[in-house]
Amino acid sequence: MSGELLFGINTVESALTHDAKNIVELYIEADSHNARLKELSERARDLGVKPHSRPREALDKMTGGARHQGAVARYRAPPPRTEKELYELVEQAQADTLILVLDGVTDPHNLGACLRSAEAAGVTAVVVPKDKAAGITPTVRKASSGAADRVAFFAVTNLARALKTLKEKGVWLVGLAGESAQNFYTLDLKGPLGIVMGSEGEGMRRLTAESCDFLAKIPMRGGVESLNVSVATGVALFEALRQRGR
Repeated sequence: MSGELLFGINTVESALTHDAKNIVELYIEADSHNARLKELSERARDLGVKPHSRPREALDKMTGGARHQGAVARYRAPPPRTEKELYELVEQAQADTLILVLDGVTDPHNLGACLRSAEAAGVTAVVVPKDKAAGITPTVRKASSGAADRVAFFAVTNLARALKTLKEKGVWLVGLAGESAQNFYTLDLKGPLGIVMGSEGEGMRRLTAESCDFLAKIPMRGGVESLNVSVATGVALFEALRQRGR
C-alpha cells in the first residue's frame, strides 16, 4: 500500500489531530495495555479513521524494527509548499515575522529537533534548500514529536535567491557563525527577522553568509568550539522570543 509510514504515539497522534484526512491506514498493537493507545484508537474513530489491530511482531516487521510504541500509520503526505506561499505568510505576519533558515542540515534527528524548537517558538516558517539537506521523513516527524505537522516548512530550489526575496520584503537576516566577533545577545531581534543556521559540519555556505545582514555568535565559556545545530537553534529562537515579548 502506498503512503509514507508514520510511527510512534506522538507522531501518529499529531497526524490525526492536524491532518486526519490524509491517514490512509492506522495500525494499533493488539492486546496492548497502554492507555494512550486506547485513547488514540478512540480518537481515530471519532475522526473517521478506522484503527486496525495488529500483533507487535507485525508492526516490528512493518517498521523494520523501529521503536513504534504500538502505533503505525500509512500517511498520504500533502504536496510541498510553494515559495509563493512563503512570501504570503511573511506579508500576513508583517512585524511578527520570524523565519528559521537551515542551510544544509542533513541529520534527520537534528532537523526534527530544530522543527520542535521552531514550533515551540511560534515561527512563521522554516526554510531549507531542496538539495543536500534533510527533508520531512518519518524519522524527522518522530524526532520533532509531531511538530513537523504544525510548522510551515519550505524546501526552496535556490536558497540565496529566496533570502534575497525575503530581504526585499523587509525581513532582516541574522546568521549564526562561530567566527564572528559580534555577540548574538547584543543584537536587536525585534521586527521581521530571519535566523540563519549552517549545516552540522561546514556551517553556512558562502552565498548564504553573504546574504545575511548580520553575522553573530553565541558566546560560550567552555572549551567546545561549537554547539549542536539543534541546540544553537533553540538558543537563538528563544532569545528572539524573549526580546519580542511573546
